[in-house]
Amino acid sequence: MENSYKKEPKKSKMGKSIFAVLESAVSADKVFQTGLPIRYIPYVLYVVVIGVIYIGNTHYSDRISRNYDSLKKDVEDLRADYTTLKADYMYESKQSEVEKKVLSMGLEQGVVPPHKIEVTASEK
Repeated sequence: MENSYKKEPKKSKMGKSIFAVLESAVSADKVFQTGLPIRYIPYVLYVVVIGVIYIGNTHYSDRISRNYDSLKKDVEDLRADYTTLKADYMYESKQSEVEKKVLSMGLEQGVVPPHKIEVTASEK
């Protein structure tokens, strides 16, 4: 008994798929007919090593970039802390602020201005 009715396969709207086009363009069957071509192994290994080095270099540069960004943020934070501490120190070292702090210890600001003590060469 013979099949008299045969459905035709549906054709896609785009025609051939991209894999079908690639398969027809790159026919690997001809290359591997006689076996594995040993003469291409050094070239393949060279390309693989270059690819691994490229990928490793990309990961390394990404890590360095993230580390740089982190250090840059830390430097900005430290600079802000430094500016704040410097402003506080300048405020605390003003004469009026020092005077307020030493009053609690019983020290007072001198009323008489200081005078210079001169020592002659014979007194040395």
